[in-house]
Amino acid sequence: MIWFTNWALRNRAAVILMTVLALGLGTLSYFTLPKEFLPAANNPAVTVIVMGQGTDADTMAEQVTKPIEKAIGSVKGKKHVFSTSADGYSSIDIALDPSIDMKEAKAQVQEAISGIELPEGFSKPIVSQLNLDMIPLWQIGLSFPKGINREGMEKIENDIVPMFQGITGVSDVLVYGKQQTQVNIQLDKEKMSDLHIPVQALMGLLQGKNLALAVGEETVDERKANLKVVGQIEGIKELENMEIAPEVRLKDIAKVNISDSSETFFTRVNGEEAVALLLHKESNANAVSVGKKVEKTMAKVNKDFKPAIEASMLISFSEFIVNSVDSMMQAVLLGALFATIIIFVFLRHLRMTLITVVSIPLSLGLTLFLLSQSGITLNVLTIGAVAVAVGRLVDDSIVVIENIFRKVQSGDFSNEVIVNSTKEVAAAITSSTLTTVAVFLPMGLVKSLEELLLPFALTITYALLSSLLVALIVVPLMSSRMLKQGKMPVYKKPKRYMKILDWSLRHKWVPLLLSFFIFVGAVGMYVVMPKGTADASDNDVSVTVSYPDDISFSKVKEEILELEGYLIDQPEVDEVITFLGSNPEDAQFSQINSQNQGNLHVIMKENADTEKLMDKIENQKEKYTEADFDMMIASIVNFSDSTITLDVVGNDTNKLIEASKKVMDEVEGIKGVEKVTSNQNELKTVYDINIDQKKANTEEVARQVQLLLNPFPIGMIKVDGKDTQVLLDSSVHPTTERELKDISVLANEKPVRLSSIAKIERAEKPTSVLRKDGKEYVRVSVEADPKKLSKIANEVNMKAAGLSLPKGVSLEYGGAASTQSEQFMELFQLMAVSIGLVYLIMVLTFKTLRAPLVILFTLPLALIGAILGLLVSRTPIDIGSMIGALMLIGIVVTNAIVLLDRVRQNEKTMPIREALLEAGATRFRPIVMTALATIFAMVPLLMGKEEMGSLVSKGLAVVVIGGLSVATLLTLVIIPVVYELFHFKKAKKQRLAEQNKIAM
Repeated sequence: MIWFTNWALRNRAAVILMTVLALGLGTLSYFTLPKEFLPAANNPAVTVIVMGQGTDADTMAEQVTKPIEKAIGSVKGKKHVFSTSADGYSSIDIALDPSIDMKEAKAQVQEAISGIELPEGFSKPIVSQLNLDMIPLWQIGLSFPKGINREGMEKIENDIVPMFQGITGVSDVLVYGKQQTQVNIQLDKEKMSDLHIPVQALMGLLQGKNLALAVGEETVDERKANLKVVGQIEGIKELENMEIAPEVRLKDIAKVNISDSSETFFTRVNGEEAVALLLHKESNANAVSVGKKVEKTMAKVNKDFKPAIEASMLISFSEFIVNSVDSMMQAVLLGALFATIIIFVFLRHLRMTLITVVSIPLSLGLTLFLLSQSGITLNVLTIGAVAVAVGRLVDDSIVVIENIFRKVQSGDFSNEVIVNSTKEVAAAITSSTLTTVAVFLPMGLVKSLEELLLPFALTITYALLSSLLVALIVVPLMSSRMLKQGKMPVYKKPKRYMKILDWSLRHKWVPLLLSFFIFVGAVGMYVVMPKGTADASDNDVSVTVSYPDDISFSKVKEEILELEGYLIDQPEVDEVITFLGSNPEDAQFSQINSQNQGNLHVIMKENADTEKLMDKIENQKEKYTEADFDMMIASIVNFSDSTITLDVVGNDTNKLIEASKKVMDEVEGIKGVEKVTSNQNELKTVYDINIDQKKANTEEVARQVQLLLNPFPIGMIKVDGKDTQVLLDSSVHPTTERELKDISVLANEKPVRLSSIAKIERAEKPTSVLRKDGKEYVRVSVEADPKKLSKIANEVNMKAAGLSLPKGVSLEYGGAASTQSEQFMELFQLMAVSIGLVYLIMVLTFKTLRAPLVILFTLPLALIGAILGLLVSRTPIDIGSMIGALMLIGIVVTNAIVLLDRVRQNEKTMPIREALLEAGATRFRPIVMTALATIFAMVPLLMGKEEMGSLVSKGLAVVVIGGLSVATLLTLVIIPVVYELFHFKKAKKQRLAEQNKIAM
């Protein structure tokens, strides 16, 4: 590696030019790199949704869910299949192995279900696979102060949407919550009965009147022409005046009116009817620059369309990205400043400090350039990686400059001295950098977090390799120019440390036993420490309010609007976005909501007290006795889930419900459990209509009843020049069992009462049928204190395991605790791989097995500090702290490598004991400097906001600071002691020979 240094000293002009280029390209890359919140990451699941209006859960399960489950049985990488068959829809979630290509998996699912023929009345299956790229970065509310209308919707579709689609960098614009204008024909049953007009006959008549049908191709006037029969109804009046029977018009037996689809769902912004525009970004576009264009376009919309339509920014993740990236860059700059101060305090020489610190901007410039060439975006994790590595960026430069500094303090200064000083430490810093890289680079092997951790690992790898090049090329060259003149401070050996080290080498078992007992205590503390999740970061609040299916939509709407008004009036609240009902558009986002479910997204004012508002909402619950509230901090991505799941699996619905109630009763009293819910709390009255096959055809009767009970589309008519759907409402809405039995249907072309051809049986059945891998199940969800997740999970599992469950029912565990255990296990495996790689690199460096083995003793020392840090700061062990522990493997061995490299050099001319004491004295200052530079560079992360990203968290900073602090102090003493112990015979022989010399 010394070749780089010799080349740099011979080619000063080229190095200066390369330095300027690195800084320039780095600056350019920072401003041109696409800025994201997080790297693109796939959700390892594919969802299939089928809609079936008016269809009960059992029918959805039998006719839709089970055929789809069977069809997808051969999909590669399938781990579990969860399905929900509810009134009106089926949702099938296929959980996949994270290593599977998600696009290929989605294509396989689509191919597998393409051959399924669903019965009439069901929608085409919607297959979706979500990833972070699919999250709309901008959500714009278009509200209608005077109420939503058809003209306004047309302006949105024809004028406003194209304005946003025309923005460079915007890939897609979706209109969410749009209302469809429709014509409703509401029949008068009594008048129809008086005139003896059956509903079934009317349906056929109306469908036949409104038709456009191609009937063939003929040669007319010696030219080929298509023939088309058209029967188009123009306007409401023509529809009302349509002749149904002799001297009977439609308006005589029905009311015709125009309405929208707000009776099934609606969207509101701050109490006004609205729709939302969801804007997606192109993959290579810069979210920040696109966000500015979006804001300008929104201002133009307000200028052109107010007061009829008012645009407001509901959610702008580009602003959030800017704030997060700026916060992280602030942490990087503060870290660099702290590292600079540490270097200056130790060296007490301004020029030397400048030489060392130049490695930070240069390494960052090279890193940013390499990121741009690798197609990696600038996001919270990649900048977080820089913040984590910034203290480590100066380590190699500190070791080089300190060694040069120590040599030139004697007054001997030349290029040869600089080359030899660099050569002395080149192998050590190269080995220490490669060992750190060997820890970070395999992070991409953590399958459950691969797509998030790989950019993080690559960023640190680029930064560390860049810092090594700077230390070998730029630092020696700058030293040759900047240290020629000026007085050098006298180097003083650390006498106190040398006394401690000498005593420890003479009383080896004292520090070794003390370290061993502390290590055992630390491991014990780890076992009993709570393993939790990071606290949520955003301030916005999401409130989901769910009502039982048997509550009328009008009552649900009234209470949701009342709650909305209360939230708007709160001083902490900036905006309230309300979604109510079952919107068919949700299916494309892999979800479907109940008709009686409302979602209120509360956007808080800056610096508002979120906890205070959540307490207020909690107090409002008692006003809505029939509603179930679910409140959570809203976030773009959730690393802080703390829900434990218990799946009660079997084939008997009644036994499952009985067992789930037992489980819920058992776990509710556990300390730290905040809420226990089940996905099968509701039962609904179901009437089974069993047709007598001798009296009627089941399929014909089923179709008739379906058309009678649900608004039936009969075609399109022109309203104000626009095609508008017409729905026929038979007004058959039985409110009692008797009315249900009296429904008139056609059997053998004669009208008969339903009860005369069928046996009607009443039963109480669940509102949804839930299946897991082909078996029915009930999921019990336990919301736990996030800081004590693992402890509560263990207690929940123990109590649930002790229950006596009905025969044929089993219990399966999952949720956040299970996911966390899997991630922890993957990280432990990765730690083992990293330790093996570190050992291999050190063996190649030292060309022996024993010295690298001694260096590995720094790892248990680091564990002591990491656990003490977590205890003192009262930080639970989460995924961030585990990544911090993984990083420690690479960071803490560097000091031991620098120390033992000097020992190995000294052994050529000195006895082992003397070599250890000299190496300790020589390397004391660079070891302490590099450790403190890394520790203080981490302080901004320790004090920073969690919004910087949960993986780059306080837990990570605590583990690194605590582990490195203790490991550095103990490395300076324990590693020399262990090294001499590993060479005990040789060292003892040398000491006896020395004593014999003295005696003679």
